[in-house]
Formats: sequence, structure tokens, C-alpha cells
Amino acid sequence: MAIILITGGARSGKSTRAEARARSFAGQPVYVATAEALDGEMQERIARHRARRGADWIEREVPLDLVPALLSTEGGGARLVDCLTLWLSNLMHAARDWEREVRELADTLPRLNSPVVLVTNEVGLGIVPDNALARSFLDAAGIMNQIIAGVADEVEFVVAGLPLKLK
Repeated sequence: MAIILITGGARSGKSTRAEARARSFAGQPVYVATAEALDGEMQERIARHRARRGADWIEREVPLDLVPALLSTEGGGARLVDCLTLWLSNLMHAARDWEREVRELADTLPRLNSPVVLVTNEVGLGIVPDNALARSFLDAAGIMNQIIAGVADEVEFVVAGLPLKLK
């Protein structure tokens, strides 16, 4: 089994890279979407992602309960989780214990049999935000990314559509 974490900035090409990695495994790939279409702009983003992927994916919409979704899709093709930072935002917005859920995910990933490709945003390369909520999210995303990278077999950083192998 492989755990692959792909990180990068917005519009870096990380989702396209993750889709290619997930397709490289045998079986029908499963797209685990954490985004919620709460406004028109997000609806358009989701539509673009679906059109690019094509119809050969099994799709699961999972804004919060990621570990149960991964457990329920065991035994088939690779699972692509896109993306962890939206999942984190959803957890924080729902006032759930994000640290516990991230650690549960980190504990679960190595026990899975089918490959998992996880997409996350690298949010720590810019300036420190000027408000407490944004700083809290920045800190949480950095912690989450470190925890998941620690259990990943491979970690890639995507810049301008080009992957750089970190681990």
C-alpha cells in the first residue's frame, strides 16, 4: 500500500499530479472530495475538476468524516483525497477537534490496504496573516501537513505543474 502526500500552492498543478498518481494504481480510482459547493465559484471549481477527471472515477463527497470514507472504500483502486486543507477548514468551522481527527487519520493511513493519494495546500510560504482566525488556520494546516507527511511513504511538492520529490 502507498500513502502519497502532494502539496503545493493554489493553482500549482497538485490536483492534476495527484490524479495521475492515483490512476497509476490498478483498479477504479475513488475521488474523495472534501469541498462543499456553498457558492457559485466553488460550484464552478468542482465542475472543472469533474470535467478534467472524466467519468471513470467513483466519487464520494466527504466534507467531514474522512476516516470512515477511507475505510468504506478499501479493497478497490487508489483513493484520492482532495483536499486535506478544505477538510481541515470544514472541521474547524464545525468546531470539531481537528487535532484528534488528524491524528486519527495519521493512525489509520498505514493500516489501509488500498493506496491513498492526499492533496494539501502549502499555506506557510506567505506572510503571517493579520487576523487570529487566519493565523489559527495557518498553524493548524502546518501541523496537519507535518503529521500526515510523517506517515506518508512519499511526499511531493508541486510548483508550476512540476513535482519535486521531498520524501
